[in-house]
Amino acid sequence: MSATSNSRGDCSVACDAIIVGAGLSGISAVYKLRKLRLNAKIFEGAPDFGGVWHWNRYPGARVDSETPFYQLNIPEVWKDWTWSCRYPDQKELLSYVHHCDKILGLRKDVYFGAEVVDARYARDLGTWTVKTSAGHVATAKYLILATGLLHRKHTPALPGLADFNGKVIHSSAWHEDFDAEGQRVAVIGAGATSIQIVQELAKKADQVTMFMRRPSYCLPMRQRTMDRNEQTAWKAYYPTLFEASRKSRIGFPVQAPSVGIFEVSPEQREAYFEELWERGAFNFLACQYREVMVDKKANRLVYDFWAKKTRSRIVNPAKRDLMAPLEPPYWFGTKRSPLESDYYEMLDKPSVEIVNLEQSPIVAVTKTGVLLSDGSKRECDTIVLATGFDSFTGSLTHMGLKNKHGVDLKEVWKDGISTYMGVFSHGFPNAFFVATAQAPTVLSNGPTIIETQVDLIADTIAKLEAEHATSVEATKSAQEAWSIMIAKMNEHTLFPLTDSWWTGGNIPGKATRALTFIGGIALYEQICQEKVANWDGFDVLHAPC
Repeated sequence: MSATSNSRGDCSVACDAIIVGAGLSGISAVYKLRKLRLNAKIFEGAPDFGGVWHWNRYPGARVDSETPFYQLNIPEVWKDWTWSCRYPDQKELLSYVHHCDKILGLRKDVYFGAEVVDARYARDLGTWTVKTSAGHVATAKYLILATGLLHRKHTPALPGLADFNGKVIHSSAWHEDFDAEGQRVAVIGAGATSIQIVQELAKKADQVTMFMRRPSYCLPMRQRTMDRNEQTAWKAYYPTLFEASRKSRIGFPVQAPSVGIFEVSPEQREAYFEELWERGAFNFLACQYREVMVDKKANRLVYDFWAKKTRSRIVNPAKRDLMAPLEPPYWFGTKRSPLESDYYEMLDKPSVEIVNLEQSPIVAVTKTGVLLSDGSKRECDTIVLATGFDSFTGSLTHMGLKNKHGVDLKEVWKDGISTYMGVFSHGFPNAFFVATAQAPTVLSNGPTIIETQVDLIADTIAKLEAEHATSVEATKSAQEAWSIMIAKMNEHTLFPLTDSWWTGGNIPGKATRALTFIGGIALYEQICQEKVANWDGFDVLHAPC
């Protein structure tokens, strides 16, 4: 099937599969569908590949999954690619994505500058029709929504923000000509993005003021450079490592202790904590004792060790008590723990102030700064909004995606997200989600869960084609049962006790619920593959003989 353009620049596209998004999910999807000899086309709102790494260009933007795991398991791509360090930055990740394009010849199947504004299913034809901001009208049997977990930025409703005399910059729409030298910068937010930004701006700006509700429990990154010889030697083991990552809980081939936290002596436990701490990365979380996320006493032991380590790095006593308080403000591991290199040292500088919004919330933004409820004001030249995203759903509920009855997904999900396996949704035949809710997504290495779900989608499509079926759709009862299972998995853990973007709690008015399959990638994939193999929980329509 071919694409044809008319003289106005509008484009009519007919293909087998439409993919929305040209980040890692979209790249993985088009690669897998080509293997099935299907004609797949990508529609992307940005002018180039990259997804989250195209949009997030702020200072310090860097992945926190370590080499070699933050890449797609495509041998023809990784065999000639070399990373510069353990945790590549945004520019290097974009270079990697462009390398994928060069090796795989992706660009010929991508329409850039084409944001999807409408997508609906024709029941009589069994096809999806997608319209874009650039005038495309595309039709296909299958629709793959690779729109990203963190795409639609969240801008808080701060009175007076539009009247501020200086610059207002959201982290995902960074002004690349911005120079912090000589600036007084206000950073609103204290999550993963804020940590990376503050860590860098504090080195240049005259003054940085970070406005924070709760501190993040940061872990040591242990960054280091990596040369070509080291990686070449490791590439012989890449197939084994990538296979092991798929069989793991979180996408990294790590192991937790076989004994419980209370089955070892305090000295043994302390020594093990020290070992994990020195390894860096997510080892301090990923390799913890099995009780830590279900037992408050066990969780407190982990927090106390973290606080001891972190407090030792902060000289200023007031900042020390704000960033690593003796009493935990929430349970360890129930909110994302970002990686850092010298974040706490930067916060300790006299030129950095931390404002506790729990004590003095922001009342308004004035023309020259930020006004707090206690009447105090922080003057600034630039306001940085490190306020995150409408995670999981934001990109999906703002693209005009409608079910087979013509009801917008925003309306369908107004009371909370509901999917089957995080990939299928009742009322949306032949539509598939990638890297969304009700899967292990937020507790996983990104590329690992992406490839797990894309493989599931490809297997589903291959089965449909082999059976000459016209459509597959999750049943309502199966979808409801999946949501109940997700809730039950979480209710005996500490996760529900903390509101964060993991539950949708960062967006005012958004319905919150347990959104994560916490059983790990390996179990998730096993369950999903078994259900697809038996069409368990699906309505499948076949063409008449």
